[in-house]
Amino acid sequence: AAGGRIPFVSAASCFLTARAMEQIKVDIAYSQHHVVLCGQSPGVAYGELGPTHHSPEDLAWLRAIPGMTVLVPTDAAETAAAVRWAAAHDGPVFLRVSRMGVPEIFPSDLDFQPGVAMTLREGGDVTIVCMGTTVAPSLDAAQMLAVEGEIGKLRERLKEHDDSVPTKKLDPHCISPSRWANRHPDAFNRAEFARLRQDIELAGGNVQPISVRALPGQVGRYEIVFGHRRHRACSELGLPVLATIDTSASSDLELFSAMDRENRERADLSPYEQGTMYRRALDEKLYPSNRRLAEALGVSHTWVANVLLVADLPPSVIECFRSPLELAHRHARVIATALDKDRKAVLRRADKLRQQQRKLVPAAVVATLLGAVDGSEATAATAIEIDGRAVGKWQRDGAGRLMIQLDAGVATDERIDLLMSSIVKALAR
Repeated sequence: AAGGRIPFVSAASCFLTARAMEQIKVDIAYSQHHVVLCGQSPGVAYGELGPTHHSPEDLAWLRAIPGMTVLVPTDAAETAAAVRWAAAHDGPVFLRVSRMGVPEIFPSDLDFQPGVAMTLREGGDVTIVCMGTTVAPSLDAAQMLAVEGEIGKLRERLKEHDDSVPTKKLDPHCISPSRWANRHPDAFNRAEFARLRQDIELAGGNVQPISVRALPGQVGRYEIVFGHRRHRACSELGLPVLATIDTSASSDLELFSAMDRENRERADLSPYEQGTMYRRALDEKLYPSNRRLAEALGVSHTWVANVLLVADLPPSVIECFRSPLELAHRHARVIATALDKDRKAVLRRADKLRQQQRKLVPAAVVATLLGAVDGSEATAATAIEIDGRAVGKWQRDGAGRLMIQLDAGVATDERIDLLMSSIVKALAR
């Protein structure tokens, strides 16, 4: 620094600030040398490594030194801007950064201004002051508080209509599924739908109304906001469907939000169905980004990323499963990692696996796609019969081996030779 260079010193914050405190204070700060100190993983970011690697005091130490500028950027964009600012600034700088990845908060062309507070979200109940890696969770907390507040307001408004039942029985054939319908066809072949259909049949109709909105320019025609399964059941049974009619001329965005909220509250959508719904909304530009979608719907960004990971798997991979509804977040995560490492190998295994007549359980599908097993599945024992009399059994184990067991006395020495000869000839074809 004394020779005109700009040193950037990067190390674990606990060691950089504690062990070299005297040198930082005397040789850098008091002399006002242009040195940029980059403290990685500050605070308790090192977690399980324990107190020896924690440095919650580094911020207090460096801020107490006269002439030392302390910067705590929030994400990659602000970190890049802070580095450029530190390089141009004439004086010592302590850059306190995370070693782990953090969510994107700011645009890449951020106008970085040290010492100036920024309002990231407006509100009227509480003020949250945060910096660095605490910004993303603080925004999540603010979103949760806003949703809770909105739910509280809606509950108060609903109390005004406790005695009203704004519903009407409609012909199910006058109601069309929503363009945002998120039910996979397999959902209507499952036991859950069969039970729902039976309950509706016994009750003479759906007790819980569906929600519809009027189709513009089509008198007496409606579009489902939510309740596709109840509508499907009533249609199959030839029963009128009880519905609430939305007369507020709700937009596609409002319809999508209402459908998503109702499905999440009922907790009966699979990750694949939820992810497909979100992907369609993003592709149709209902929301500009995953984060905006999560904020608008009041769900965590992690949840949105997880279900999109399921929906964005290649079709050939999804077809390996007995049904897309079996796909879970954990399956998609490991498959996506394997695709990143060797996409061709995974897709090659998928093409081979999806052609098998017998579909495997999800765990076996994942293991096969990863190359951990060859895709065989253990089968139940099958009897070997002669003239209607059982003489043994055969079955395949989880490793793909075929095992044949004959009862005592069935295979004499002469028959064993003949049997082995027949097996060899069959395998040689």
